Amino acid sequence: MKEAGKQRMKAELFFKHPAGIAAAAIGSTLLWGSAIPMIKVGYALMDIAPGDMLKQVLFAGYRFTLGGLMILFLMVLLGQSLAIVPKSIGMVCAIGGVQTFMQYVVFYIGLSSSTGTFGSIAAGAISFFQLLLAHFLLKGDRLNARKLTGMLLGFLGLVLLSMKGGGALLHFGAGELLLLIAAFCAACGNILSKLGSQRLSVFYMNGYQMLLGGIGLTVVGLFNGHWMPFELSAAGIAILVYLAFVSAAGFVLWNLVLKYNSVGSISMFLFFIPVFGVLWSMLLLDEKLSYTVILSLGLVSTGIILINRTRQTAAATKEQ
Repeated sequence: MKEAGKQRMKAELFFKHPAGIAAAAIGSTLLWGSAIPMIKVGYALMDIAPGDMLKQVLFAGYRFTLGGLMILFLMVLLGQSLAIVPKSIGMVCAIGGVQTFMQYVVFYIGLSSSTGTFGSIAAGAISFFQLLLAHFLLKGDRLNARKLTGMLLGFLGLVLLSMKGGGALLHFGAGELLLLIAAFCAACGNILSKLGSQRLSVFYMNGYQMLLGGIGLTVVGLFNGHWMPFELSAAGIAILVYLAFVSAAGFVLWNLVLKYNSVGSISMFLFFIPVFGVLWSMLLLDEKLSYTVILSLGLVSTGIILINRTRQTAAATKEQ
């Protein structure tokens, strides 16, 4: 018991230290940014077309089921109990339903009809949706002129990116809309995870919510009548395993930081998701970094920084 207490104390000290916060938050956003283009690479290798919605959901189901099992296996290696806590079932099911099942049903389907670049920049909307949810759900965290300006800049960046060749006609289809819905689900899931991590182990919470969400996705995907309707190859399997690792490592790192710090103090790091996602899309999908993409990325990132810098300043003033 004493040894476990010392380990928790060390973890708390690390994830409250600025260097620990930066390392974990940037590490998780780097992983999440790479996942967006890697999913599209997986679609190409496994011959999953934009209209193959059940195949896309099944692909997601296998990824998150495997990711959840990875976390549970890590718990065994760390000597943590896998016993299910009855009082945690409701919270774990809620997080798994929103953060894994709902988010990735719409995300995987939406990404198949959009670009890796748009998917990456749309992920930046998570921070804006968290701000809106905080306004309505959390006391003392209301919208003001500066926060509204940051939100306006962010959504302006998304609108700009949806224009055909930077022109006047919007090219905002079902894929782009679904990616924004996925960002909203992610914001809801982050708030639920913050609440859950106050009572539950981050490994326990993420392992079981990811496993439950992954099983739910798999069940839906199996309605196509085949458990393996993909073109399997060594490269495709490697991508699936990598994406499972991204899910396991990314969520654990992010929720450990979230557990020991306020949402506002670390949300600014979310702007790294679109930055890393765009860079990975250039490398893996050969997508061009046009002036429109640069300007859109700049607007989204500036909006996120503006919003969260305001939060940090307010928190520091309150503490003083």
